[in-house]
Amino acid sequence: MARRTSKKKPPDLPPLDPIPARVDPCLATLVGEPPKRPDWAFEVKWDGYRLAVHIEPGRVRILTRGGYDWTERFPTIVDVARRLAVKTAIFDGEAVVLDDKGRSDFGMLQRALGRLPSAVEARAIVFYAFDLIYLNGRDLRRLPLRERRRLLEPLVAGREGAVRLSEEVQADGDEFFRVACEHGLEGIIAKHAEKPYRSGRGEWWQKITCKRRDSFVIVGFEPSTVPDHLGRLLLAARKNDDLVYVGGCGTGWSHDLSRELHNVLASIVTKNPAVSLRRKNAVFTEPMLVAEVEYRAWTDDGKLRHASFKGIRELADDSTIFALR
Repeated sequence: MARRTSKKKPPDLPPLDPIPARVDPCLATLVGEPPKRPDWAFEVKWDGYRLAVHIEPGRVRILTRGGYDWTERFPTIVDVARRLAVKTAIFDGEAVVLDDKGRSDFGMLQRALGRLPSAVEARAIVFYAFDLIYLNGRDLRRLPLRERRRLLEPLVAGREGAVRLSEEVQADGDEFFRVACEHGLEGIIAKHAEKPYRSGRGEWWQKITCKRRDSFVIVGFEPSTVPDHLGRLLLAARKNDDLVYVGGCGTGWSHDLSRELHNVLASIVTKNPAVSLRRKNAVFTEPMLVAEVEYRAWTDDGKLRHASFKGIRELADDSTIFALR
């Protein structure tokens, strides 16, 4: 008897999602204390550059938070990414350099990237992956965080090279925050395990910092009494479409870094200040650079209190300049 063949049409498979050229990152909202509900997970807050690593057929791309292509700056991350067991993927994470105590150090990262003279090598840069946005033809942004982490962890967990997993900590948020601050970390991140990946700033990702830290535009400097050294940075924040002076920063750099910063700023001096300010010894610069500054609070007249320099960025690299309301 001839075998009867079925004329039933096989079910249609859902179409594959094309890999996005770029995804605006999910950003954490600054809050005063960790959430206390059980559906939140915690991670260390890394002090580095936020990056998206795109793995595509025949190439790897590394994009900054602002969408700039920095692939050539991270050759060791590219090399490891090429060998991951994926066809296509987008990893969300942070590029850092660790100090001798295992803490991320933004200044060391800048030196490894060649922004300032240093013995820190580029191969010291580590990418900590904390989310997976796309994998093998599927856009994962609709999935809750716990599902995205379930897919992420087998790909990078246990690695000790240039690509590693940013570990989740299942713990009491207050206790984890206390320990993080005691160990000199910048703070912690809290993420709601049931929420999808949403671009922009929202309450589903929260950051709790041991001290306040923000980015400000460098609009000038005051020279030190030591020739060719930096005395004080002059800083500005955004207000609508303008820059507004918010005070200065005179600590946070070594003797050698003071000279290096002075030389960098002296190369972009201008006679047209970006802010309305009269100071006897001020030297104004083009608003091309951004200072990462740690501070305790704001004064009543809108100036930074106890500001300390933590690092420098190019303005084009950074879309997080502090904005006054």
